[in-house]
Amino acid sequence: MTEQGDRRGQGARPVRAPRRITPDYLQRAAMHYLERYSAPAAQLRRVLARKIALSCRHHGEDPAAHAAALDDVVSRCVGSGLVDDQRFAEARAATLRRRGRSARAVAASLTAKGVGRELAEEASNVDEAEELAAARKAARRKRLGPWSRGDRSASRQKDLAALARAGFSITIVRAVIDGADDEDLESDTRA
Repeated sequence: MTEQGDRRGQGARPVRAPRRITPDYLQRAAMHYLERYSAPAAQLRRVLARKIALSCRHHGEDPAAHAAALDDVVSRCVGSGLVDDQRFAEARAATLRRRGRSARAVAASLTAKGVGRELAEEASNVDEAEELAAARKAARRKRLGPWSRGDRSASRQKDLAALARAGFSITIVRAVIDGADDEDLESDTRA
């Protein structure tokens, strides 16, 4: 029984050894990953590089020997349109904005995923009304400002700081935290 099998219990099946890396295996692994997740080219490259490193560590091979195959698989996925950084950035930015993330936080999240800095800035660029709506969603979700249950004046500084840390500008933060009651804000978001 393997060491990991001993930790998981008696009836656990043994851990399977990673497969040897071939160009065909890398292509199948990329297709399997892209069936489940939308990803930019840099993210796909990181996932496949981890598979290569794991297999090479187990089989005693050099990961650099598979660099050409990795480049080929990623370029084929980009060339066929399966991987499109622009499309990924726009879709992910829209999702994050709906969750109440600031434009700065959206850009940071996209660059962390491997999207280029210029493309991330372009995808996260919004007007002030959209940024205000996102800040209201964030405040409502975190129960800040008009949505807090306690004394608003006692927690004002903390509420301001929480939204500022989330990446919103101070003018947006003040407008949301010092805003009207919940009913007034509900009518603003419906209009």
